[in-house]
Amino acid sequence: MRVQCVICDVIETIDNELPLAKKIRNRPIHTYMCQRCHDRITKRTEERKATGNFKLYESKKDEDEW
Repeated sequence: MRVQCVICDVIETIDNELPLAKKIRNRPIHTYMCQRCHDRITKRTEERKATGNFKLYESKKDEDEW
């Protein structure tokens, strides 16, 4: 299956049997990001976390006493 990265517009080929290929095929709202872009975003996010100015807004989870 041919897929295009949403960030850098590079076209790659992935195996048709991969779960990602099935997800993209069945629900076009799911997008593909190449490994190079994924690694770059991960690296920059970690750098921002290290500065202390990065706030990750997560929903609060209530813990049960049981």
